[in-house]
Amino acid sequence: MNKRYNKKLKRDVYEIFAGEYFVTDKRYVVLKTLLGSCVSVCLKDEVTGIAGMNHFMLPASKRIENIIINEDAKYGINAMELLINTMIKKGAKRPYLKAKVFGGGKVLEQELSNVANSNIEFVKVYLNMEQIPVITSDLGDNYGRKIFFFPDTFTVYLKKIKISKMSTSTIAKEKEMYTRIKQKSKQEGELTLF
Repeated sequence: MNKRYNKKLKRDVYEIFAGEYFVTDKRYVVLKTLLGSCVSVCLKDEVTGIAGMNHFMLPASKRIENIIINEDAKYGINAMELLINTMIKKGAKRPYLKAKVFGGGKVLEQELSNVANSNIEFVKVYLNMEQIPVITSDLGDNYGRKIFFFPDTFTVYLKKIKISKMSTSTIAKEKEMYTRIKQKSKQEGELTLF
């Protein structure tokens, strides 16, 4: 995560990368991220003002023991639990949480485009199961997204980015991370869950 002061916005801007999350009770900050096939959830307790955002790459680890003990926020299940639990520790109340959800663009090769669909399906099911209302969402399609989340107003500014204009380094980083996760999964052996 990077933190920089933005003179134009007159606020600290926290840039969140894949596998990260951030929670704040400060009113005048901005949370920012760049999404390809990843998904980001912006949450806010509209009573206390506590807000947060995550950025995850995959719905869950394929190994059951990793789901239980892994605190890696690159997996949606962990990213959501870490985000919600950190917000609650700061004073947020689960019944007052609202969500805005973005990402899941098909920006990688066909083999990896299922990742975007899996991320979208996961986040919809998870938020429904947790009874957290989704106020707005922009999911799927064939473009990346840059989002700026203003926790004080629960406003999200979204810029759609065509694949051809997405930074090759951004796409390369996503490919590399997916390849690394896939190789690790093969080395550890996979477990099919029913």
